[in-house]
Amino acid sequence: RGPPAVICYLCGHEYGTKSITIHKPQCLKKWHQENDTLPKHLRRPEPKKPEVSPVKAKGLYDLDSLNEAAWISAQNQLVPCDVCGRTFLPDRLIVHQQSCKPK
Repeated sequence: RGPPAVICYLCGHEYGTKSITIHKPQCLKKWHQENDTLPKHLRRPEPKKPEVSPVKAKGLYDLDSLNEAAWISAQNQLVPCDVCGRTFLPDRLIVHQQSCKPK
């Protein structure tokens, strides 16, 4: 098994425990830039960081629970296509809808 990884609650990608603290502010900034360029009907409120309470006396977090909550948060940001029902990030949905044909 490799080193422990943490899932970003914004984008759903895995990062090392040291690099996630560097990634999150950059990811949030990118999220705001992309969200601001979307049409008004596709804009979303800023995702909230999932609340996971410490499980150990030392104040450490259960990494599996934290990752599961972050993954769910990232998946909740996806928007379904009105034609085929597949889910996409809002900026990718616009590109998808240009080629999606009803069956």
